[in-house]
Amino acid sequence: MTLPVLFGANIDPTWADPQAPERLARLVDDAGLDLVTVQDHPYQSAFYDTWTLISYLAARTRSITFVPTVANLPLRPPSMLAKAAASLDVLTGGGRVQLGLGAGAFWDAIAAMGGPRRDRREAADALEEAVEVIRLMWSGQRSVRFEGEHYRLAGVHPGPAPGPDLGIWLGAYGPRTIRLTGARADGWLPSLGFLGLDRLGDAVAQLDRGVEEAGRDPAAIRKVYNLGGIIGPESSAPFQGSVRQWVDQLGSVVRDFGMNGFVYWPADDHERQLALFAEEVVPAARAALGA
Repeated sequence: MTLPVLFGANIDPTWADPQAPERLARLVDDAGLDLVTVQDHPYQSAFYDTWTLISYLAARTRSITFVPTVANLPLRPPSMLAKAAASLDVLTGGGRVQLGLGAGAFWDAIAAMGGPRRDRREAADALEEAVEVIRLMWSGQRSVRFEGEHYRLAGVHPGPAPGPDLGIWLGAYGPRTIRLTGARADGWLPSLGFLGLDRLGDAVAQLDRGVEEAGRDPAAIRKVYNLGGIIGPESSAPFQGSVRQWVDQLGSVVRDFGMNGFVYWPADDHERQLALFAEEVVPAARAALGA
């Protein structure tokens, strides 16, 4: 099984220009991109609530898939995340949402909103439990139970049941959470800024080992690379150059590392940059990969 390469764009959930997120979502939807990601930092005063925004944008677009990158687990209980994602999956006809999930960061800000303060081990433990809780909530069973250190289900009746395309994509960087991704998740969401090309190969190898140890097919895992950069003059820096350089570099990352998805996070001039990516880079990259 070989997954097609997907292309997407990140849209910041800012409300200074109230209609900017919808305008950008319509741009990438009309251009035929596959994904829109939205970062989730509820403590940021400049941001809309991410889940509310995603639900709104899904109703205002036609076909694009939305992914929180990544849902803030310490502030969003996994049973409620599972319910929200399954509900949106059913309401949009299926296949238009994926649940991006992370262990959490910015603990002072999380604590300021009443969330827990976790160390690295506790955050990884909670993430592992959350994946189990979400799977149970999506299982279609009449009643589910779970008893963990951070989360519990005490005979809850889940519903609605999502369609088969709704998955869990983890933003994972450490060996433990990368192994968890391989064993239990459907996708992986690393970022160039935190996992550069010099370390990407080792991380992919860790992920693939985790997949194989779980008896799964590495080629069936969605591997989406978040790319911060600029489309512009020729440059020696990765994802900082011309359209031609972007196309060549995207092809290299697919061939050399097996990544099968890319999301563009423009460093500046977001609307123009997203238009360049959608209208020039992606069609050329798709043609080159197809060839």
